Amino acid sequence: MYSFDMTSEQKMLVDTVRRYAEKNLRSVYREAEESKHVPDKVVQMGWEIGLLPGAIDAQYGGYGEYSALTNALYLEEMAWGDLGITLHLLTPNLFAIPIAQFGNDKQKEEYLARFCDESFPKATAALVEPVVQFDPAELQTTAVKEGDTFVINGKKTYVPLADGAELFLVYAQENGATQAFIVPGDAPGIKVGKRVKLMGVQALELYEVEFANVTVPKANRLGGLKGIRIQKLLTLSRITLAALAVGMARAAYEYALNYAKDRVAFGEPIAHRQSIAFMLANMRIEIEGARLMVWEAAYKYDTGEDASKAAFLAKNYADKMVLEVTDGAVQVLGGHGYIREHPVELWLRNGRGFVTMDGAVLA
Repeated sequence: MYSFDMTSEQKMLVDTVRRYAEKNLRSVYREAEESKHVPDKVVQMGWEIGLLPGAIDAQYGGYGEYSALTNALYLEEMAWGDLGITLHLLTPNLFAIPIAQFGNDKQKEEYLARFCDESFPKATAALVEPVVQFDPAELQTTAVKEGDTFVINGKKTYVPLADGAELFLVYAQENGATQAFIVPGDAPGIKVGKRVKLMGVQALELYEVEFANVTVPKANRLGGLKGIRIQKLLTLSRITLAALAVGMARAAYEYALNYAKDRVAFGEPIAHRQSIAFMLANMRIEIEGARLMVWEAAYKYDTGEDASKAAFLAKNYADKMVLEVTDGAVQVLGGHGYIREHPVELWLRNGRGFVTMDGAVLA
């Protein structure tokens, strides 16, 4: 049976993240967007909250267990603060979460402790490819077994923080199925290309990366002989993205609501206008609906049910919702919505990117 009451641990976590988002993310979000770089101090402070170690089992150096629902709660608060900085902070998850979910005992022992240290890990993942109609289940990057090694060839894009990464988790097609391979950042054959320029989330550093005859031992195949189930990771990614969309949409709604209450035209606040009031009400309804869909998908995942359909529906609904809400916020502000002095134009640009991020974000 569903419960809408957070545990004491969840309340403490959400409150901590909310304070960090309000004090730290909101104070530098525009600077990060303009400079296209996240301040190291903000990253370190976010890392010290311990969000990723809290999802890693104690025997591997963490102090918690994975919960998609708990993650969804704090992700909303993070995205409320700023999406670009949040995606930067979530980059190590792209490596650690698949290891925690699918790694064999040796892989978990070797790698997970690195994500429980005090410093921000230089690890990332390479999934998305520069092709039309990208499909994670039909990758063009290949991994061919040659004796006791795998040889990886292919091109990737949207690889976060690839410049300087010490560890890559590379997804490739092996015998017709998508598998993942642990690749050291200094392995011969890795070429980090140009930085990808996006319409939004410009604070996040994304790169093109080419893997040319990159050789890794067979022990670096994630999960050993058993391998991974890409659909399970996509389910987690969709829950993550939908939760982030809810958080950013909430930020846009709250800003537009406060503006409408304060902005006076023809002797009264514009919030009294029926057209504005109805638009704000619909924005709130869409946010609440998307949030419930996220929670349902996360709850199903945590209880061991098949959450793939619920996560897919939540992600698709959230993609549409975040565009509608952020565009509505721009409309409520009128001409001011198009001015960079207000953050709604940034949220609209960021919101447009959610449909392109499937599989590229994990928490």
